[in-house]
Amino acid sequence: MNVPTQPDAPGAAPGQIRDQAALVAAEGVAMSYQGRQILSGVDLTVNRGEIVTLIGLNGSGKSTLARILLGLIQPEAGRVWRAAHLRHGYVPQEMTIDPAMPLTLQRFLTLGGKVDGAGLDATLDEVGLQGRLQAQVARLSGGELHRAMLARALLRRPDFLVLDEPMSGVDVAGQGALYQLIENVRDRYNCGVLLISHDLHIVMAATDRVICLNHHVCCTGRPDSVVGDPEFRALFGAAAADRLALYQHHHDHSHDAEGGIVPLDHDHDHDHGHAHD
Repeated sequence: MNVPTQPDAPGAAPGQIRDQAALVAAEGVAMSYQGRQILSGVDLTVNRGEIVTLIGLNGSGKSTLARILLGLIQPEAGRVWRAAHLRHGYVPQEMTIDPAMPLTLQRFLTLGGKVDGAGLDATLDEVGLQGRLQAQVARLSGGELHRAMLARALLRRPDFLVLDEPMSGVDVAGQGALYQLIENVRDRYNCGVLLISHDLHIVMAATDRVICLNHHVCCTGRPDSVVGDPEFRALFGAAAADRLALYQHHHDHSHDAEGGIVPLDHDHDHDHGHAHD
């Protein structure tokens, strides 16, 4: 049975999308700007319950593709399919707040719509900003601002969540906690997450599927398979790929309470495998 196409999605892709878990799919998407090709023949699908990470060098078209998937801009060619009644949330790479402008977190979260107090409190608790409703947004740290933007997106109860470079401006100590939060959000809302990142080590630890973009899709698959792809190695360098393969090797097991090694179950949905299998 075909997944119903969202009726108001212009240029919706045809009914060959048959996976009931699919939320968004692009087919042959192309885009240019001032005569320069930004995207060419891009195919991509994001399913419910998975974290898909889009990686690529600066200027490779990652943010443009995300905005096309969200329906914020229309592609010059190709088609985009969205599941019926799809709710999406978007956390941009950065947001500039005038430090002279008084803007509380409560006001920021309720811009464009009313939210009951209990809902605000629960969402702030979820992202680790409990009790901060009256905090000034301009005074939040980089990590706190990303959590605040995530909270605003979560108030929409999204099926499809797009996070554009969520680690920018976040110190190393806060990155692991923020990625754990993203995984918790995926599990709690059973949503699909498209994560745009240039931090390849984080990609290895926090994603189910990687898509490497260089204006077109260079390679795609599980993290352990992508690092061995010739196009990945050509784009990021053999040395970087080898370092990531070693990193992957060190993360193919966990430890029990006594410190012994316990191999990860390679059939588990969120296992990241072994780089040399």
